[in-house]
Amino acid sequence: MRRRLALWYALVTAVLLIVFATGFYLYVQTTLIDRIDDTIDHVAEVIERSLIRSNLIDLESDFGHSFSTNAQAIDADHIDIDWFSPQGKTLWTTNSNVDFLQEREKEISQPFYRTVHLSEAEPLRQMTEAIVINGKLLGYLRISHPWFEVTKPIRQLLLDLAVGTMLMVGVVVLCGWWLAGIAMEPVRESYQRLKQFTADASHELRNPIAVIQTNVQVALADPNPEPEFQRSQLEAIERITRRLGRLLEDLLFLARHDGGLATQRWEACDLWQILHEVSEEQQAIAQQKQITIELPTEASNLFVSGDRDRLGRLFTNLVSNAIAYTPNGGKVEITAQPIISQSQIQVQIKDTGLGIPEAELSQIFERFYRYQPQKSSKASSKSVNSSTSGSGLGLAIAKAIADSHQGQINVESKVGQGTTFMVNLASSSRP
Repeated sequence: MRRRLALWYALVTAVLLIVFATGFYLYVQTTLIDRIDDTIDHVAEVIERSLIRSNLIDLESDFGHSFSTNAQAIDADHIDIDWFSPQGKTLWTTNSNVDFLQEREKEISQPFYRTVHLSEAEPLRQMTEAIVINGKLLGYLRISHPWFEVTKPIRQLLLDLAVGTMLMVGVVVLCGWWLAGIAMEPVRESYQRLKQFTADASHELRNPIAVIQTNVQVALADPNPEPEFQRSQLEAIERITRRLGRLLEDLLFLARHDGGLATQRWEACDLWQILHEVSEEQQAIAQQKQITIELPTEASNLFVSGDRDRLGRLFTNLVSNAIAYTPNGGKVEITAQPIISQSQIQVQIKDTGLGIPEAELSQIFERFYRYQPQKSSKASSKSVNSSTSGSGLGLAIAKAIADSHQGQINVESKVGQGTTFMVNLASSSRP
């Protein structure tokens, strides 16, 4: 794909450069031809005035006398003049390679311009004009100008444009390759994340499906199963399918969020009430591990604009994560305070768990990532590991919800002292 992008950059640029070079070439060529034609017209005008001043007396000798004195100047300007009789006979010329007057030139009523390519000499730009004074045709005047004043600069221009175009296309190929690499980097990262996501999701789904299959096979293998045994098998299948349902629901939520398809019902939400409900919901799980959840007394003016259900899920994931990684007898503290200078409200969820090493902090919001505490503190690790069998999507969902509310979520942690999650949300007025 990178090669294709670079090739398309080069192809489009080459076409544009060729169009520009062709237009510029034709413009310069036309300009040079117009300059030569203007010179020819000027010479013709001077000659016509000279003929008029001669009062038509002995036109042939007067013409020769007028221009023989200026022959040196005419030659220096590389301009040749031919004078023909009304019948087309050459009467006077400064051109050693004079061309005869063609029949079509005898029928002209306006100045006739053409470019003549001679076999041995340089091409000429010629203008033939019928000289008519007082309604009488006196003859035909032809003025020839060397064409090399057009061909020489045009050839050089053509060479310069060709070389310049090739150099520019070469530069565009290099720049296109570099820009394509930059453009492809997000795609490459997304592709790697997709591969990792697919591998992790497959891994998470493989184990529950295998357990369900095993339980079904065991139940089918026994022709006369005991009711209690059959019930335990069905309960195990029900637990695993419920876990699979939650996993698929989380995956669907993240997929909708990534695709911009997630719908939200925006309203002014009482943040303290949401935190209070989350605390009550998690209280039963915390009591099993003798963990205390501390929530300050009711606070006012803690309103944010957002989806109440999504915000509840955000703080539920953070609180449940804090409980899961806090050893028995620990504490989880929830605080909320306004940041007036930034028109935000900051919610902090602090636990007294084992903490997370600094090297791991950058990965905790990645999907399917689960931090495994070190085995040094066996008692604490055992109590933590027993409650951290989730899918590893909780913090990823929390970050997605915070991002969708134009908020930020940060984390601070010290090994052996605990972890603090900080969520900043834009404050809203009371409904």
